[in-house]
Formats: sequence, structure tokens, C-alpha cells
Amino acid sequence: MTILAIRALILLAILALWEIAARVGNPLIYVPPSAAVPALAELVRLRSYPDLPEEIVVAYGLAVGGGIAVGFGLGLYRVLGRAYGPILAALYAVPSVVWYPSLMLFFGLDAASKIAFGFLLGFFPVTLAVLAGIRQVNAHLVTVARSFGASSATVFTKVMVPGMLFTLMGGLRTGLALAVIGVIVGEILGSKSGMGSLINHAYGLFRTADYVALVIVTLVLIIASDAAASLVERRARRWTA
Repeated sequence: MTILAIRALILLAILALWEIAARVGNPLIYVPPSAAVPALAELVRLRSYPDLPEEIVVAYGLAVGGGIAVGFGLGLYRVLGRAYGPILAALYAVPSVVWYPSLMLFFGLDAASKIAFGFLLGFFPVTLAVLAGIRQVNAHLVTVARSFGASSATVFTKVMVPGMLFTLMGGLRTGLALAVIGVIVGEILGSKSGMGSLINHAYGLFRTADYVALVIVTLVLIIASDAAASLVERRARRWTA
């Protein structure tokens, strides 16, 4: 409760400073929260981005499936891991926005390019987390389990998964946040519809209140997805405790 109270006070202080600074500055550029709230209410009523949740789910699902498969493949086969692990890390270090023009060429300006960009952003942290998690599993525990006659499936579920779960959950949480960001950024960079196109439209017409409201919706969406992933991570920690 103390932490929540401190966060609420910080948020109120930021809103108060924002209100004061915006009223002093140029009203065309600076919008106070009192003006952004009505625009936010209108934005919620419009329902102009009904496909966004489905696109995020598809992008994240593909990122998790592909990341776990590739991560386990590279982690369980050490030669492949040593050969391709550095390549994945190098590709992950490349600014993600560089890839989007190529995705637009392949998939066009519809939902496919946004999903592909969300998948691309979420794939790398999941893959690298799985790879790092497998490498940090205690090899002696695996040897002991096999010496007691445990099958490969038992070793995997009872030894490897609990040993790498913290790292895996961190990668899944990061992958979710990046998948959400990827889909939204994909809309901003080149989509013909959705929240990103609304942001571009409001920005181009100097509808600053609508622009701020859209940014708030985007922020809430990212924070909510991260909070949901955090709850799942806590439950996983309790399961392995």
C-alpha cells in the first residue's frame, strides 16, 4: 500500500506539472491533461483499432513458438549453439526499424507486415533467453537424474525446465513487450489503418489532444501487457520455489 501511495503521488505531481506547463506554453503544441481526457474518451468510443489485440496475440504467439523451438535447438545441440548463437546476438543488436522496409516489401501494408515486425522484435529475446537458460542448467543435476534412470522427458521437465524457468520467463516477458511495440510501430511506419495510422493522422493535422490521447492508450496497452506477464512470472516463481 505504501508503494502504491508513493506511485499515486508521483503520478499526481507529474499531471499537475504537466497541466501548469501546458497552460503556459503554446496551446497548439502543449496540451494539458484536462484537454487530453475528453479526447481520450472519444477515442475509446470510436473503436478504430479492433484488430490490434488479435495482431498482438498472433505476433507474440509466433515469436514464442519460434523462439522456444530455435532456442532449444541451439541449446541442446552445442555445436549449433556455438555456431549460430553469436549470429543471433549480432542480429538482435541491429536496430529493429532497419528491417521494416523489407517487411513492407514482402508483406505489404496490411496486417501481415505489422505481425511480422512484432514477431521479429519478440523472437530474439525469447530465443536468447531459452539459449541462456539451457546453458545455466547445472550439468551435474542432469547427470544425477540420468544415473537414477530418469528418461529424457523426465530430465527435461523435472530438471531443465525448473533450472531455466527464471531466465525463460524474463525472455517471454521482454518478448511480449517488444511484440506489442512492434505491432504498434509497424502501424505508425506504414500501415493504412489502426492505431498507428490514427497517430500519424493526428500528428499531421496538429490535433495535439488526439495525439496525446493515442499515446496514452499505447502506453497503457504496453504497461498492461507487461503487468500481465509479471503476474505469470510470479506464479512461475512460486511453482519452482
